[in-house]
Amino acid sequence: MVMKTQRIYSVFHHTGLVFLCPQERRASFLKWLHTQLDKEGLLKCSKAFLKVVPSAELQAGLPLLPKGTLALVTDSPEDQSWEQFSLQTYSQHLETRTLGRTLLYTQVTPTTMDLLEGLMLQLPEKMGLTAVAARQTQGRGRGGNAWLSPLGCAMFSVHVQVAVSSRLGQRIPFLQHLAALAVVEAVRTLPGYQDIDLRVKWPNDIYYGNLMKLGGVLVTSTVMGPTFHLLIGCGFNVSNSNPTIAINDLVMQHNRERGTSLEALSSAQLIGRTLTCLEKLISDFQERGSEAVLPLYYKRWMHNGTQVRLWSEDGPQAVVVGLDDNGFLQVRSEEQGVVSVQPDGNSFDMLRNLVVTKQR
Repeated sequence: MVMKTQRIYSVFHHTGLVFLCPQERRASFLKWLHTQLDKEGLLKCSKAFLKVVPSAELQAGLPLLPKGTLALVTDSPEDQSWEQFSLQTYSQHLETRTLGRTLLYTQVTPTTMDLLEGLMLQLPEKMGLTAVAARQTQGRGRGGNAWLSPLGCAMFSVHVQVAVSSRLGQRIPFLQHLAALAVVEAVRTLPGYQDIDLRVKWPNDIYYGNLMKLGGVLVTSTVMGPTFHLLIGCGFNVSNSNPTIAINDLVMQHNRERGTSLEALSSAQLIGRTLTCLEKLISDFQERGSEAVLPLYYKRWMHNGTQVRLWSEDGPQAVVVGLDDNGFLQVRSEEQGVVSVQPDGNSFDMLRNLVVTKQR
């Protein structure tokens, strides 16, 4: 874990859009940024453009921009704050070398993944670019599922680079497990919050016990030469009780049942802590392989000894035994022995205790 040090940040923002970058990385980021602009001062993302706009122009009112274009200001003051996200809180809880050290914040976006998809392959090394949104209008999950993203839901995407030849690069499906585990650990490693019953559901969900989903993870990857460029998209309910249940509901329930006075948590706090936990889990995996993380993963997941049916309600009965070397689910049945189930194309139906093939 990286020790806390005093940090001086440079912040770039307009109404609803912010860049936060450590002072020591500011020059290299700005140099890279200006090499990416076209003649009109536009930077192309996956499904949008960023337009570099001087803050003086914004003081006279947001300029008229083409459809799908967001203003980007690089000379704004550092004392900005938003009701939904505190940069100071985020910084206090971010203890990483790379992940999250360059931040794009927006009040509203279709999806944070879109903001990074067109940038990640050109970014300078070790920028750790992360996009955070207060609200998404077109959030998505695995298999094309929609993810509702109201205010109070922590939503972010982070760019991660992994060498193809590394331990994790050879077992890249594990990354979604590490990301889901990082969310759980972000809460349960806080003093006093260790009994908040957050768990991991294979392959990419965050649950309250085995009862209700609070969030999920989506990972996309592109290989360029010796490097995986991965985008991890993550969303989990923090203070929004609808449409299901939120982490702060569990905190308040814990206070009522245990007579404690735990404080409500914020999205900024938990995003910072999640990125910190994720970087540590990735580092541990790279140093010692899956055995470095599986004991903790099994402690937090919800499937120990779970009895399931394979493929249909009349399919073979099996028991969950763990993850294989590739991060795929392993189940054991009398008819088929030990079977590995890949996450792509399959899903764990908790209501019916089924491992089923997802319908396309």
